[in-house]
Amino acid sequence: MKKITIAIDGHSSTGKSTLAKELAQALNYIYVDTGAMYRAVTFYALQQRFISKDFFDSKSLISNLDEISLDFVFNEDLGYAEMYLNGVNVEREIRSMEVSSFVSKVAAVSEVRAKLVQQQQVYGKNKGVVMDGRDIGTVVFPDAELKIFMTASSEVRAQRRYLELKEKGAQVTFDEVMANVQERDEMDSSRKDAPLIQAADAVVIDNSEMTRKEQFDLIYKLVQKHQSI
Repeated sequence: MKKITIAIDGHSSTGKSTLAKELAQALNYIYVDTGAMYRAVTFYALQQRFISKDFFDSKSLISNLDEISLDFVFNEDLGYAEMYLNGVNVEREIRSMEVSSFVSKVAAVSEVRAKLVQQQQVYGKNKGVVMDGRDIGTVVFPDAELKIFMTASSEVRAQRRYLELKEKGAQVTFDEVMANVQERDEMDSSRKDAPLIQAADAVVIDNSEMTRKEQFDLIYKLVQKHQSI
C-alpha cells in the first residue's frame, strides 16, 4: 500500500486528535496534532502576559515568534508524541480551559499561522502522515489524498469536552464549556486568515451518534481505498 497524506479538519471537540492518533498507530504513520501547536503558542503568550481577558498584544507576540521552539517528543508509555515548548513538556498545561479560551484569538494571527503552517508542511513532505486541525485540507495540504471533515452538534461536543475536563480535575461547569465551544466555532469560522471551512473534496463525518469504533472502522476503510488508488 502506498503512503498517503490524511488531513482531518473540523470543529473543536469532535474527537479529531483521538481519531488521528488511532489511525497513525494502525498505519504506522506520523501523527501531527496542529491544535497542540497553536495551544503551545497560546500558552507562551499567556506566560509572557501578551494576552488576557482584557487585551491582546499581538505585536509583541509576533516580534517574539523566533523565540518559540515547538517539538513533538514521542512518549513510549503513552504511545504518542507530546508537545514541548522551548524544551519543556507542556502537554498538560495546553489542554486547560484557560488556553482553550484564547487559542482561537492567537490562531487568527496571520504571522502565527504562517510560522506553524510552514513547520506542518515540513512534517508531511514525505507523506505517511495523519494531521488534524482547522485548515489542513484547505491550506496546509490542499493536495492530500484523503480529507476528512468532522462535525457534531455543539451540545454533544460540549458534553464530551466537559467530561474530559472533569476527569482531569478541572473545576468547570457545563455552561462554561458550552459557551467556549460556541465562541471557538464563531472565531474559527469567521477569521480572515484560513478560516475553518470544509474542503470541497472532503468526506464529512458527523459523529454525534457514532461510537469511536464505528467512526474508526468507517474512516479506516476510506484510507484503504485511497491507499490502493
